[in-house]
Amino acid sequence: MVRPPQSNLSLSQGVRVLFYGLTPSESTFSQVEEVQDYVQQAIPYFVGMMIIELVITWFQKGQIVFRLNDACSSISAGILSRLPTIFGRGLELSGYIYIWENFRIYVLPWDSLWTWWLAFLGVDFAYYWIHRMSHEVNIMWAAHQVHHSSEDYNLSTALRQSVLQKYFSWIFNLPMALFIPPSIHAVHLQFNLLYQFWIHTEIIGNLGPLELMLNTPSHHRVHHGTFEPENKKVIYGLTHPINTFEPLWTQFHHFIYIWKTFWTTSGINNKIFVIFKGPGWEPGKPRLGCPEDLPKISGKEIPYNHQIPFWLQVYAMLHFIFVLGIYLQIFANKLAVSETTILFGIGYIILTLTSIGLMMENRKQAAILEFIRCCAFLCLHELGSLTGPFKLVTEELYCTQIGQRLFLELYRWLHFVDVWHSGVYEV
Repeated sequence: MVRPPQSNLSLSQGVRVLFYGLTPSESTFSQVEEVQDYVQQAIPYFVGMMIIELVITWFQKGQIVFRLNDACSSISAGILSRLPTIFGRGLELSGYIYIWENFRIYVLPWDSLWTWWLAFLGVDFAYYWIHRMSHEVNIMWAAHQVHHSSEDYNLSTALRQSVLQKYFSWIFNLPMALFIPPSIHAVHLQFNLLYQFWIHTEIIGNLGPLELMLNTPSHHRVHHGTFEPENKKVIYGLTHPINTFEPLWTQFHHFIYIWKTFWTTSGINNKIFVIFKGPGWEPGKPRLGCPEDLPKISGKEIPYNHQIPFWLQVYAMLHFIFVLGIYLQIFANKLAVSETTILFGIGYIILTLTSIGLMMENRKQAAILEFIRCCAFLCLHELGSLTGPFKLVTEELYCTQIGQRLFLELYRWLHFVDVWHSGVYEV
């Protein structure tokens, strides 16, 4: 018997959904419109598990393993990756529905256990090839590298997602649209993504026989690193670190690299190979490049980590929490507000995340961008543009902005730009 769709997950369901633990009877729907947004509902459980991880690592190692700058960068990437879904189903599901409605060759019953489990296997099989091709095809790697760009490995790293990867991955799921109903596919698409969260941690060791069957924290740790046995120190991140916490550069820098390489490479065939062969390919080399071209790993690599004063960390964290609240309210009220309001909210989120990323790098441009961001907020508030999804957070945020008016006086900002850029923090 299939349960009626629920608008909210229970505590038990919220925990189990992170481990692919919801039963078919809890997650089977006849229409795709009935499928819950499990990813959005999982956000409180993401936060809860990150807090648990912090506590456990504190007791294990006597120190906090989360670096504020890297964790904010990862969560920022996750927020950006979700923004396009505010406006609708997105290409990933819309393309699937189009194939189902126009080209399906057989209709499996939506309420059959066999259909549910077949979709489970089909989505997992497609994910394998999506992931593999994302490492072997340069244009797909340009999207996927976002996830690997963190030099830490904790639960916040799981949220470091690409804005553009779904626009490559949707094709791999289309064969299932010939016979598996979209409502069942939409469920497993989310479950497969959510499963990846818990494996991004160092507090869970080797799981014995399960290592042979599942994607586990141990196996995924070495995948994110040097792919050496875990009796050696794992060095996380890209072979050529991007050395930034700025979210837009993190998302798009490799596309820029491909563009430049495309135009500097001679021959039309070689230009095409730049896009579709491996990230390490060059003319005259194997499809995936040469292993000897990879930089040597000493085990003493130091993660990119700009130091900023404590007061600035508090300031950045406060506004990061506020913008997360705005993000949540946009999703909660997206059907009740105008597209203009939503666009204002998205623009403000991107502006805030970019400003915070620059702060974390001690960049001169951060002071100027932060001045613009705060002024933009004050203008939007005075004009009454911050309504709808901003209602629950605007007044609290406005209080902090009032205090900033003195802080944002022009002569102080001009002084701050010079002092900040020189690396002296006497305020």
